[in-house]
Amino acid sequence: MSNLKDPRVLFAAERTLLAWNRTSLALIAFGFLVERTGLLLSALAPGQIHATGMALTFWLGFAFVFLGAVSAIYSSRQYAVFLKTLNPAEFPEGYNPRWGMLVNAAVAVLGLGLIVVIYIGRF
Repeated sequence: MSNLKDPRVLFAAERTLLAWNRTSLALIAFGFLVERTGLLLSALAPGQIHATGMALTFWLGFAFVFLGAVSAIYSSRQYAVFLKTLNPAEFPEGYNPRWGMLVNAAVAVLGLGLIVVIYIGRF
């Protein structure tokens, strides 16, 4: 689709994928932090935090972790679609552009695993 025969197009798309990877990791880490905030508050001030506050921090953190995992999956999908539009001349010889997708997929799987651990740990 680009017909530029220039590997910089590929590298720009890869930088975008890696930026989404960092965003996904930040969302997952922030979600985990929010989810654990309820436990920290209940440990620091027993009896001060209500069950609704604990439930709110749990579901809010759960949502952030889920959003991070979904963004990793979706950005990998978008990158794969983009790779199909490039000409073979736009890929440097011996360069495998799919490693970024593999890392992003691993982040998504680990994020979904964290969701399961958080959910199981709640009960």
